[in-house]
Amino acid sequence: MEFKILRNIENSFKQIRLFTFVFSLLCFGVVGIVVYKSYSFAEEQRQKIYVLDNGKSLMVALSQDMSINRPVEAREHVRRFHELFFTIAPDKDAIESNVKRAFNLADQSAFNYYKDLSEKGYYNRIISGNIQQRIEIDSVVGNFNSYPYEIRTFARQYIIRSSNLTKRSLVTHCSLVNSVRSDSNPQGFTIEKFNVVENTDIETVTR
Repeated sequence: MEFKILRNIENSFKQIRLFTFVFSLLCFGVVGIVVYKSYSFAEEQRQKIYVLDNGKSLMVALSQDMSINRPVEAREHVRRFHELFFTIAPDKDAIESNVKRAFNLADQSAFNYYKDLSEKGYYNRIISGNIQQRIEIDSVVGNFNSYPYEIRTFARQYIIRSSNLTKRSLVTHCSLVNSVRSDSNPQGFTIEKFNVVENTDIETVTR
């Protein structure tokens, strides 16, 4: 009889130990889930920026990883450079102003190309002939999986004279490296190794 009682007590202790172990596992599981959820919630909150609107109301703005937008910013940087560099009016001050702003986005290679055109009298012919030049960007293609980024730009160049309009195919190549953001360089890139791959006439239309 005593032996049976002892066995019952031993079985009871085993059950208590089993229940304690299972309860402990459940507690650890609950604590783990709570910690994970708290960390996830904190991460979500860190992605939010609270903006005070004129001192009256609090608005929420979502922040994003900078790397997500870099390809977009890179294409805009290259597009802006081409628009400044290849849009030319028959006015010396306007040409110098545009080119100077373009130089803020590029390195010495862009200046060397500009200097070569100047020495050949290109800008003087633009001014004396009252010629306007504008550019339309078709596409900016880049490899953003390797750094520095290799960029190729496809565009149409329009040479507008009083008697005719000449359409040209313009293809350029450059390398793009990260730089410091500023008012004159908001995307924070610098164009290196700039060169014109193709610049040929497509058609000329009499006006």
